[in-house]
Parts: sequence; structure tokens; C-alpha cells
Amino acid sequence: MSKPPAGGAVAETIAEWAAGLDVNSLPDSVRRAAGRSLLDVAGLCVAARRSDYVTAVRTAWGGAGNATAFGHTDALDAAGAAVVNGTAAHGEDFDDTFEGTPVHTGAVAVPMALAACESEGRSGADALKGMVTAAEVMCRMALVAPTAQHRAGFHPTAVIGAMGAAAGAGAALGLDARQIADALGIAGSLASGIIEYLAEGAWTKRLHPGWAAHAGLRAATLARAGFRGPRTVFEGEHGFFMAFGNEGIVPDFDALTDGLGRTWRMTGIAFKPYACGTMCQPFIDAALKLKGAGVAADDIVDACCDVGEGTVHRLWEPRAEKTRPTTPYSAKFSVPFSVAIAFIDGAAGLGQYTEERIADARLLKLAEKVRYRIDPANEYPRNYTGQLTVTLKDGSCREATQPHLRGGAREPLSDDELAAKFHANAAFGGWPESRAEALRRCCRRLFEAPDLKDLAKFRG
Repeated sequence: MSKPPAGGAVAETIAEWAAGLDVNSLPDSVRRAAGRSLLDVAGLCVAARRSDYVTAVRTAWGGAGNATAFGHTDALDAAGAAVVNGTAAHGEDFDDTFEGTPVHTGAVAVPMALAACESEGRSGADALKGMVTAAEVMCRMALVAPTAQHRAGFHPTAVIGAMGAAAGAGAALGLDARQIADALGIAGSLASGIIEYLAEGAWTKRLHPGWAAHAGLRAATLARAGFRGPRTVFEGEHGFFMAFGNEGIVPDFDALTDGLGRTWRMTGIAFKPYACGTMCQPFIDAALKLKGAGVAADDIVDACCDVGEGTVHRLWEPRAEKTRPTTPYSAKFSVPFSVAIAFIDGAAGLGQYTEERIADARLLKLAEKVRYRIDPANEYPRNYTGQLTVTLKDGSCREATQPHLRGGAREPLSDDELAAKFHANAAFGGWPESRAEALRRCCRRLFEAPDLKDLAKFRG
């Protein structure tokens, strides 16, 4: 490609916007989306604080500092807090997701911004600036070449997240445009995260958002210290969208820059009602509709889901693993298991994806009956739908459709529903109601706070 003129590279355009962003002029819808994401992430961090995978990450991290990992006694350095909180936030796959292509913004943007600003004495307004910058860049990057990263074997949240976090950390820490452009260039070499976890439900996906938050934060501090990165990191011949999936897809770089600062993609962030993979959720809703209409699990002889082709390799294959998950985490990415648990338990929360439930003979028997057929007209990834047809013992068929992702733009969770989810997650993590309510109040006033010192109250 020809070298773009000074100021003409995509990273430079993003950097100019990020450096000049005025949080006082943010639309109410953007502030509200950021506040909802902050609350959701905080509750999820508490929910997972005693899990084996978070314990492993916390034990492995040696850096001390003055940043908070929710529910952990010792303060960490900024990178450590970002990794621990990001891993906890995404660990149960109950965190927010962007409609349009599945990328999880909150689990990257919130831990990065909190860690950066708490560790360096920045204000709540700076944290807000970092969060919305990171989330907006991630959402826009997800639209440049939808499905490309997944098809190439990369986890979009992991690789896109590092880039968003670099821009967000640069904005939160007050870097100038040149430095933020360098941070983006550096982050392109720090981004990583493959999706081989799908093979057997390993823990690596859980780590991806935390590592992305850490990578972006590190890229920003390197840039602040004078380290240089390629300004053509996005559109270059060896840039991000060539490295992380270019087969048969022409990147639309206008998706990154058109309307930047005027049209906010991050307001399309969806908040999950169920503790599992995003594309499983509409099928859970369809199953719950049928259950509510009187369809009994034991009467089902066949269940067929109409799906988008792009979801098959993550949610349906290998067949043996999806119908009999070997770990609770693997079950979260199985439509057969999720449909079965919806019919039998009438729920799909943190209590459903457990060692006990994946060993339940009745549940596994029903999961074996759940199959898929590819619907060429399915709107994935533009829209996430659930079409479920069950055949009963008497030969009759019943159908249910969930036309969109519940919790998303078409059917958002109310503030009361999101608060209830937060309190349930905090209780799952062992916190009393009084402490959870104190954290909820802290989140509500955080963006107006002169500093983030109050976060220290939520250690331990």
C-alpha cells in the first residue's frame, strides 16, 4: 500500500479523536451505557473472586501496587488489577457483548480504566473517558471485518480488546494524539488470543479480556515513555486486519472512522440475562417460551435449532463435547446443553453451569436430542436469533422464536433487572447485601469522583 500522508492513517484519526474527547459533551446514552457496564462488571468480578481460575491468576501475579482487584485483599499494580478483574469479569461468560459481532467490551474497558486511573490518581471523569474510548474503538473494530477473527482462529475480544484498551488507556492517562497513535501501533504486536479453548472448555478464554486490558495499558505507558509504534497498524500491508483474519473478507475501514464522535456504536452493547455464550441465549429464550407454554422436557423426542453457519464450529461441534460437556465452562458454549437446562431447570444462571449439572443423566439425555440445521437466511452476525422446533411423543410439533438478543438494543434489560443481576452476582461471590449495595452506590457516583480511592474499600 502507499504510505498515507501525515495524519491520514486510521490510527492517527482515532488518536486525534481520543485525545480530544470531552467527557462533558458525551451524550446521555453513552454515559448511561458506560455506567451500566461498570455496574455489571463489578458484580461479575465479585461473583468469580473465589473461583479456581481467578485464584490461579491472582497467585501467579507478583506485582504489588495501589490498584484494586475486587474482593482481593492485597493491592496490585495497575497491570495486575487489570488482568485479575478482566479475567473475573469474563470468567463465567455473563458479561456484556456488542450486537453486530460478538466482542465483549466491558470486561476489557472497565478493568483497564479503573486500574489506570486508580493507580495514577486520575479522576472518575478520566475513567469514564477511558471506558468509552476503549468500548467505542472495540465496537467499531468489530464491524470492520465481521467474523474474520473467528474464522482465522482468534478470539475477537482478545485481539480487538488490546487495541481498544490502548486507545482507552491513552485517553484516560492524558496522552497526546501522537502518543495514542504509537500506543495503538504497539498494541498490534501485543494482541493475542486463540480459540482452541473450544476443544475442551479450557480456561484460556477467561484470561483473554484481562490480558487485553493489560496489553493496552502497557502499550499506552510504553508510548508515553517515547516508544514508537507503526501508525499504519490497522490498514497496513502487515497490519491488524491482515494478521488476524483476511481470508475472503475486504476490511471496511470506514466503519472505524465514519461518524467518530457523532455516532456511538457502544450504545448497542447488550447485557446478558444468562450465564453462557452470547449466541446460546436466544435459544434459551425460545426453550423457556415452550416450557412456559406447557412443553415438558420428558415429552421431547427431537429438538431442532435453525442456526447461522458461522456459529456451528463454536456452539455445535464437536458433537460429542457439545452434548456431553466435559467441564462446566465447555457447557456454556453448547446450545444442546443450554436448551436442555432451560427446559429442565427453567433457568440458565451461574447455578446451572456446574459440575453437578453437567453430570445429570436426565439433562444429558435431552441434550442428545438437540440438533441444528443451517438456515441460509439467518441474520448472524448482524442479529442473534433463536428458532426452535420440538417434536413430542404424540407426534406433534411445537415452535418458538426469539427474534433478537434479549438484553440488547431491541429488548434491553431495565435498570432494575441489571441491578438485580448485580446483587445476585455479589451474593454468589459471598458478599452480604450491605456490602454489595455499597459497591453499587460507589459505581453510581464514580464518574463524578475526584479520584478512585473509594475502590480500596472493596478489597478483601
